[in-house]
Amino acid sequence: MKQTYYLKLAYEICGCSRGYDKTVLLLSQEELNWKVNEESNTVAVLMRHITGNLLSRFTNFFTEDGEKEWRKRDEEFAVGFYDRHELISNWDKAWNVLFATIDSIDEHNIETIIKIRNQDHTVGEALYRQLAHYPYHIGQIVFIGKMIKNKDWQSLSIPKNKSTDYNQEKFSNPNSEKHFTDNYLNK
Repeated sequence: MKQTYYLKLAYEICGCSRGYDKTVLLLSQEELNWKVNEESNTVAVLMRHITGNLLSRFTNFFTEDGEKEWRKRDEEFAVGFYDRHELISNWDKAWNVLFATIDSIDEHNIETIIKIRNQDHTVGEALYRQLAHYPYHIGQIVFIGKMIKNKDWQSLSIPKNKSTDYNQEKFSNPNSEKHFTDNYLNK
């Protein structure tokens, strides 16, 4: 059944937020608002953008265009000093809108046509679109965090020069059908 496939896709979308979670925990208020140069985004700005996108795309997912009239996309990129607690609170609310939408997807509505910027997408296509978008920006967040923390960076996956140890551990365990991201998400 297609639902299992799309649930795995949804799991990937949810999983991509974990790189963000682990990075933001390492960063101070000031570091969230740091940028490498005038043309770069801060982690805070990227958080605002992803939050705005999530809320726009997944609020009333089946009944309204994914680009809401109330969204102010350009303001998501406005230069400013943003409060850590407010950023995280808004981020969590936005991801919860996505999770609620994912919970509502089943075999009866997976092929439903929804609109994003007046362009038709099946539910599955819309999920793919977001799966391409969010990891791009979350990768930016992780990269900025890594630049800021430098030698104090804590690896989100297999630490540098630890592949052999990691593989020895993996191959010493019985074969399992866990999702491959479980190893990173549960660190």
